[in-house]
Amino acid sequence: MKLTSFIVSAGLCLAIHTAFAADARTVVSLDGEWQIAEGGLDTPPAEFAHRVPVPGLVDMATPAFAEVGKKSEKRQAFWYRREFTLKQPVPEIALLKIHKAQFGTKVWLNGKVVGEHLPCFTPAWLDVKRALKDGGQPNELIIRVGADRDSMPQDMPTGWDFEKYLYIPGIYDSVELILTGAPYIVNVQTVPSIETKSVRVVAEVATGNKGCEFELQATVCLRGSTRVDGTLTTSKTYVRTKKKKTVDFTVPIRDCRLWSPEEPFLYELNLTTGADTTKTRFGMRSFSFDREKKRAMLNGRPYFMRGSNVTAYRFFEDSARGTLPWDREWVRKLHQKFKTMHWNSLRYCIGFPPEFWYDIADEEGILIQDEFPIWVLSGSKNQCPEWPVAEKIIPQYTEWMRERWNHPCVVIWDAQNESGTPETGKALTAVRPLDLSNRPWENGWAEPQATTDCVESHPYMHIRGWWPSGKPFKMSEIAGMSGRPNLNKAQQALEVPIIINEYGWLWLTRDGQPTCLTTNVYRNIFGGDSTVQQRREFYARALAAKTEFWRAHRECAGVLHFCVVGYSRPGDKPRPEGGATSDHWLDVKELKLEPLFEKYMKDAFAPTGLMLDFWAEDVPAGEKRDVSVVVINDLYGPWHGSVRFRLLQGTKVLSEQMQPCAVAVLGDKRLTFPFTAPDAPGHYTLEATLMKRKSPPVVSLRDFQVPPPK
Repeated sequence: MKLTSFIVSAGLCLAIHTAFAADARTVVSLDGEWQIAEGGLDTPPAEFAHRVPVPGLVDMATPAFAEVGKKSEKRQAFWYRREFTLKQPVPEIALLKIHKAQFGTKVWLNGKVVGEHLPCFTPAWLDVKRALKDGGQPNELIIRVGADRDSMPQDMPTGWDFEKYLYIPGIYDSVELILTGAPYIVNVQTVPSIETKSVRVVAEVATGNKGCEFELQATVCLRGSTRVDGTLTTSKTYVRTKKKKTVDFTVPIRDCRLWSPEEPFLYELNLTTGADTTKTRFGMRSFSFDREKKRAMLNGRPYFMRGSNVTAYRFFEDSARGTLPWDREWVRKLHQKFKTMHWNSLRYCIGFPPEFWYDIADEEGILIQDEFPIWVLSGSKNQCPEWPVAEKIIPQYTEWMRERWNHPCVVIWDAQNESGTPETGKALTAVRPLDLSNRPWENGWAEPQATTDCVESHPYMHIRGWWPSGKPFKMSEIAGMSGRPNLNKAQQALEVPIIINEYGWLWLTRDGQPTCLTTNVYRNIFGGDSTVQQRREFYARALAAKTEFWRAHRECAGVLHFCVVGYSRPGDKPRPEGGATSDHWLDVKELKLEPLFEKYMKDAFAPTGLMLDFWAEDVPAGEKRDVSVVVINDLYGPWHGSVRFRLLQGTKVLSEQMQPCAVAVLGDKRLTFPFTAPDAPGHYTLEATLMKRKSPPVVSLRDFQVPPPK
């Protein structure tokens, strides 16, 4: 099979030269520069005077459109257009795949309507054979998308977000033309079995205009290797005209290697019917939750999840976004940066990034809690701009799972965020059997639907200082807190493991200013004005201390901070115009994190870490007490080293103690150090440090003051 393509920029015409082999499929990328225009919903514009990249968003068009991302009298829809030609005959199967577009998609090919697809977060698959021209004739492809979120009905998920200011439309993921013969492979689900060192393959095969007999030939290779590690040929199967057949078989894998964040080995399944061939990547891994131990289980062993959140759709409206979400090199470096923070997990929060992000997470080794973009809190239908219902959610959950179930990185289907609606529970119960790997689900603030699932908790301690009349939270209150975060009544219906995937409520914009949710918080902390340096220091140190607290108590399966990719907007206005949350970049393009956040949070998430169990903010002069230091070990090997305990005033060391320490596999150890507060009033710091030869130190810090005598 030979494929050559080029773009004629003036006419936006893609010329496709393809020799269709009897045993191959051709996937032709239609990504690149398209024409675009604004207009009504019914008739394509007469002129396309703007250009826009696909994938991308409408705000990337040149010349730019006005009032993009909000409802405007200027348009009801945006219309995308491009031309391409096929030099060879159209094969028996010709499908157009639009990976993701919003808000609501309708497609014309050569003047004929070939299909519609309302969902904004899952792919559209359209049969274009009857409308497709070959022999060098130009094909005109037109795709219409709604101009704003209001283009969608209220009972459909649209990505409503209480923090979003702009809902920018566009074809924000790839567009492909798939050309092949019949019988063709519609979908493949790989189901790894690490116990039997084999992969179960469930393939949907369909015919074209006539029935036929076929057999499937399968080969498995480790990604990057030409050695065949598994092979199988199925018995012959007959499929009737325009019907589908599911073929279910198992391929043993020689020298099976497991996938994990530490060793992200990937396999490639090559599957052919003789008329169609497809390649599917997968990883040999299992993932579940141990309900009794309240742990995640990766490949049959307890695994502590550490990480953060990526809110791609919020980042879409960020002023620094540019083309970054579609820059593969940047996205790879982004995930590699996450690994330097000792993060092995992410929640792709309130929405799905472009599909290649999941490929990179597979390759770099990051566990993904994949969250469908539904967020209605505990409101009612009349109070929410959208109110998705189960019958509209079920088809989208189905499309989502079929698109993503071969990614080893995707370990949790997350039905929604912070919502009490019963509709997502109904929907996930309906689709759960589709995933033969039986991944766990998480259902936001609603009731978990199975004992194998997990729940999310968002213990925002400093939320209490959000309201001017509220009693400010003090870090000293942590001393009396349980290490098990609170859940709402619905979440307690089944006692299942907990993932903390949000906490803090101390957000600062990238330039160090409070957001509209934290202005009063910082006013309470500092008693009035504060400097950027003071706020950043407090934010980083307090967030690290909270991270240590939740990790050290071992009550939760995972601790994921919120958030590392989002927007940064000034917080001097109420939301949505005013920024409510933010991320931690000084320069998002260059992936330069705020240094204090990077320094303290990297230690707080260290696989072998520690918590200085000291929370007092004021200590009387000369007071004697014992101070505990908790050392935790997330690793599958024992840890041996020392813990250093020091009293500091600024950079001056006032006292120092050292104790040896050994922590078992996946264990924890509590050490006790005698401490006497200084006699002189002033500000002091306690420091606990993990010390091990040839390993970087890991530090936990607590500030306190000795007040002057009354």
